[in-house]
Amino acid sequence: MTSCLKESMLFRVIFITSFLCLLVTPSIAELQRLKHNGKEDQPLNFLVIGDWGRKGTYNQSLVAKQMGILGEEQNIDFVINVGDNFYDDGLTGVDDPAFYESFVNIYTAPSLQKPWYSVLGNHDYRGDVEAQLSPILREKDSRWVCLRSFILNAGIVEFFFVDTTPFQDHYFEDPEDNTYDWSGVLPREEYLSNLLKDVDSALAQSKATWKIVVGHHTIKTAGHHGNTVELVEQLLPILEKNNVDAYINGHDHCLEHIVDSESGIHYLTSGGGSKAWRGDIKPWNPEELKLYYDGQGFMSVQITKNKADVVFYDVFGKVLHTSSIPKDLNPAA
Repeated sequence: MTSCLKESMLFRVIFITSFLCLLVTPSIAELQRLKHNGKEDQPLNFLVIGDWGRKGTYNQSLVAKQMGILGEEQNIDFVINVGDNFYDDGLTGVDDPAFYESFVNIYTAPSLQKPWYSVLGNHDYRGDVEAQLSPILREKDSRWVCLRSFILNAGIVEFFFVDTTPFQDHYFEDPEDNTYDWSGVLPREEYLSNLLKDVDSALAQSKATWKIVVGHHTIKTAGHHGNTVELVEQLLPILEKNNVDAYINGHDHCLEHIVDSESGIHYLTSGGGSKAWRGDIKPWNPEELKLYYDGQGFMSVQITKNKADVVFYDVFGKVLHTSSIPKDLNPAA
């Protein structure tokens, strides 16, 4: 590919994503739609990382190195980033050097120069939220695609990215010494009502073979934070009603795979991007808990029409857990 063609493609990516950002009305949780054009007749390959932005410390750089190696081996299409992008308090603005120190200068492998489809975590809400959503960051690094909530159409898969931080009551009622940027979220009740309606409607209308929901916070976990009660009560019924295949999240700084014995939904936690080793795990049904690793690492996913292959890796690239999730294309048969 010539340098001119690469520059042309880069310009189109920046223009399209910047235009989509301008369509976002922060006070109304409308789901914007993005499209990823994958490799024809090839599986969809992507990595998942979360809870990472610590300027390379707490083994963030080592995890990034292994991501680059796996990304090249699998010729990934993109990266899904499940939030807590910049510790401890998000970005101070679009010129905050942390964007380079924790992202641009860390994930430097050629294979990781693909779109990073990103959501916000609770630590991101402690800074300037609009900075992370700004097209200015995409001008600095065209990989950066961050919206509050949105849909990514990737052919046989549709991803539904959900802004989960505003669901949490205690961030509003007992923020302790933290200050959260709720601009664009208030009035909260209206924001959440619109978001839930939009997610429900989009899932119901989706014709994709696979439906995967992405958020920062846990729904089901044996990890440190436990189940997020507000998501269990408000979001989970929508996921179950619309036959979602998987929910991908971070927040717990671990790697985890739970399969709900009733709904069949796979809960995949990839929050080991940097600081980990909490040292606590809650009791969970061993028939549902397929993996709990209290350490750093990341996840890879390869999806075809018939199956999704999920692999978890530690900080050295060692395989911790594999799972092949079949897709029943004729459930009524």
